[in-house]
Amino acid sequence: MRVALQAVVFAAGAVLVALTVLSAIRSTILPRGTQSRLSRVVIAAVRAAFRLRSRTVSSYERRDRAMAMLAPIALLCLLALWLLLILAGFTLTFLAIGGRSLAWSIELSGSSMFTLGTTSDSHLFPSLLTYAEAGFGLLLVALTITYLPTIYGAYTRRETGVSLLQVRAGTPPRAATMLIRYQRIEQSRYRLTELWRQWEVWFTDVEETHTTFPVLVLFRSAERYQSWIATAGALLDGASFWAGAVKHPKDPDVQLCIRAGYLALRRIADVFGVAYDPDPAPDDPISVSREEWEAAMDEMEAAGVEVLSDRDAAWRAWKGWRVNYDGVLLKLARLVEAPPAPWVSDRSPLGSDPSWVQRTVVRSRARRPRLTGPRQ
Repeated sequence: MRVALQAVVFAAGAVLVALTVLSAIRSTILPRGTQSRLSRVVIAAVRAAFRLRSRTVSSYERRDRAMAMLAPIALLCLLALWLLLILAGFTLTFLAIGGRSLAWSIELSGSSMFTLGTTSDSHLFPSLLTYAEAGFGLLLVALTITYLPTIYGAYTRRETGVSLLQVRAGTPPRAATMLIRYQRIEQSRYRLTELWRQWEVWFTDVEETHTTFPVLVLFRSAERYQSWIATAGALLDGASFWAGAVKHPKDPDVQLCIRAGYLALRRIADVFGVAYDPDPAPDDPISVSREEWEAAMDEMEAAGVEVLSDRDAAWRAWKGWRVNYDGVLLKLARLVEAPPAPWVSDRSPLGSDPSWVQRTVVRSRARRPRLTGPRQ
């Protein structure tokens, strides 16, 4: 009976170590959009704690400052949990084969994990286990050290696009602002094809990196009122205007850009278990009203953008593109607690609290450069 109990304890410890190492490998090495259950639980728990704390904060500035720490703390918690589970797993194995107390097993496991050498065992098999535990501990630390530069490299590429769109679409980014600004640059319409190609690459890169390393989704931009999800929404809306509501020569690149965009958002949503309609009908309802869309069209037309005269056909075309990413865009904005941005986070569930959304949008618009004046 005693031997059977020892075998069960040893097997439990070995399985715990194996599952922890597999979780670390899936989270740091495996180039596939799958998230280990352990990392999913850690990220969800840390996010829930931050959301509880942020609910007591009325100012968006303070909320953003707090939420900026979410992703770094989630990473540290994940590393700490990996180490703790490795320590616990080897503690069980030492307890099963050493025949000593639980306190001694914990002491030997801790000494082996951190290569302190303060406790040892003269028998061969326990000694081999101490070497294995030390190796796993060093492996986890090494994986984390190589993991962080990869994450920050992807973050830098993503934020380069966010900053570039700020130049074109303002802060918070608006599709109408982007198209008006391009209109006011001489022969700008011929440059938009290259823009759509560049942003197709950006969407593809964001999809690959943010599904391989899901914690990247929660990393906030360096600037308080910038966000990768607001950038994606403004760019997709601008591309949808160009594809369905603005006069221009046939441009297949804009349609490819929109498709790359909504597929990227959907893949990221899949990793986080965010539900969406994978095959919406063109006439399904969207979050943007006809009145809001008409106001944007009037603004662009007044600035010289050649919009289609048939507003009904233009609305149906634009809505037919927006419906592909409308729901998933708003849900991801809610997931990342995105700053207020027109047609994105201003109508996500978080945006239902006007006490901070409306004040922040007003302040952000007050800082946005006026489009009147020199045409440049």
